[in-house]
Amino acid sequence: MNLEMKWLEDFVALAATRSFSRAAERRFVTQPAFSRRIRALEEALGLTLVNRSRTPVELTEAGQVFLISARHTVEQLREVVRHLHHSEGQQGEALVVAAAHSLALGFFPAWLARLRGEGLSLATRLEAANVGEAVRALREGTCDVLLGYHEPGAALQLDPGLFPSQLLGRTWMVPVSATRSDGTALYLLENERSVPLLAYSAGASLGRSVNHLLRERALRSTTVYETDMADSLKGMALQGLGIAWVPLLSVDGELARNELAICGGAHWQLPLEIRLYRCALIRKAALRALWCKLESDLKRSQKTSLT
Repeated sequence: MNLEMKWLEDFVALAATRSFSRAAERRFVTQPAFSRRIRALEEALGLTLVNRSRTPVELTEAGQVFLISARHTVEQLREVVRHLHHSEGQQGEALVVAAAHSLALGFFPAWLARLRGEGLSLATRLEAANVGEAVRALREGTCDVLLGYHEPGAALQLDPGLFPSQLLGRTWMVPVSATRSDGTALYLLENERSVPLLAYSAGASLGRSVNHLLRERALRSTTVYETDMADSLKGMALQGLGIAWVPLLSVDGELARNELAICGGAHWQLPLEIRLYRCALIRKAALRALWCKLESDLKRSQKTSLT
């Protein structure tokens, strides 16, 4: 197989713009020449990478998978060139982490500090994102790892063969309410009256288990607000507008300051895992070192639990 680097750069530009004309402008070539180069790449691979019948153009399933390797190859070459020119490469390649907002603030700093304290010093770039954006970034190769929540028994729409994960910790989804002047919850789940509900939108990853719990317990409620972002639900709860289920990590400060209170017993709480996902196609040295460290930690903890 004979692939030219410019073809990979062309394909990355096309994936970013979803337009042959804009990608050609970005690559400083005419559109016919750009189209021929994309066709040459497909012929060399023996694959159809682009669905040209859609506007804007879309990548095929094969194109989405190939994009990860193409983008990584282009970035790796640029990193080597930077290193040879004694620029950014002296500090090593940065590991790009896409993280849920609450994990970016409440988990990532301490976790990274612990890794460094145990001898693994990583150059990182953190990008806070909602779940959909983070999953898209991992699939398209614009991040190296995804730090996110995982509900046991629920899928994150990622093929575990292509996107393996490591368990980093456990927490809970808890129901919270604003507080009264005496520090007690403004709304309680144990009451017989209907409660105002701050709900997750249909399809929101964190909302599946919550919605199942509400149906199972036949909670009497009126939905007053919907979103797919836990931090937005927390903000509405702080305003006294209702009850929201949010990750415990995201409300530690508000609970400590009595701005929010957990408004239901343990049977209203749901287990939640903190997981790190990667793409098996990425061969970044920093990522390999991190994954080896996590696998070693897991084996050590398993041995400890057996003794």
